[in-house]
Amino acid sequence: MHIWVDADACPAVIKDILFRVAERLQLDVTLVANRLMRVPGSRFIRALQVPAGADAADAEIVARVASGDIVVTGDIPLAAQVLEKGGLPLNPRGEWYTSDTIAQQLTMRAFMDELRGSGVDTGGPAAFSQADRQRFANALDRELARRNNRAEPR
Repeated sequence: MHIWVDADACPAVIKDILFRVAERLQLDVTLVANRLMRVPGSRFIRALQVPAGADAADAEIVARVASGDIVVTGDIPLAAQVLEKGGLPLNPRGEWYTSDTIAQQLTMRAFMDELRGSGVDTGGPAAFSQADRQRFANALDRELARRNNRAEPR
C-alpha cells in the first residue's frame, strides 16, 4: 500500500500527520506537486515534482495509483478517477470519497462552478480547523488499523 498526496493544496498539518504515520508504520508516502516540496529525510517519504499545468499532479497520481492505495486530495474529479482505479481517496477534512457519493459530489461541484461563472459569490470553504485535523487523523487511523487487523493471522 502507498499513500499519495495531492500536495499543492494539502494543509501543512495534514502533511505532518502523514509524515508521522509513514515513519511509525513504515508506509510509503509520496507528495505530488507542481512546485518543489520539502519533506523530512526518510526512506518512506518522497516528493515528486511534476511540470506546471492545471492537472499535471492529478494525472501523475492517477498514472501511479494502484488498487488499495490511499490518495489524500480535496479534488473531487481526481477522487473519482482514483475510485475508478480501486484507490481510496480521502479528503484532508477526514471524509472518504466513495462510489456511492462521488456522483453527487461531482454534480454539486459543477453546479458551484456554474454559479461562480455567472458571477455569484459562493464564498469558499470554511477555514481548516482543529476538528478537521482530528477527523482526518481518525479516518486514516481507522483505515490503517482495519488493514493491519486483516493482515494479522487469526
